Amino acid sequence: MLKRITLMLGAIVLLTLPAEAQCAMCRATLENNVSNGNVGIAAGINTGILYLFFAPYLAVAVLAFFWFRASRRNAPTKLTGSHLAG
Repeated sequence: MLKRITLMLGAIVLLTLPAEAQCAMCRATLENNVSNGNVGIAAGINTGILYLFFAPYLAVAVLAFFWFRASRRNAPTKLTGSHLAG
């Protein structure tokens, strides 16, 4: 199960398309820098914005994984016939 989750997360990370996300003020500043020939700042800002966007989702996924793992360990392993109604 862990191997499947790891493979799926790896595929998602490797197969994502590049995205560009900027606020209006960042965009205006970066367009000015690009027109002056400084392209490196624009790429860095885009990467930072995407990192900040992805971080909360990663944190929630890690917490969900540990919660699931702990609940699986604490769950009863086998039901006996005496506990069933009937």
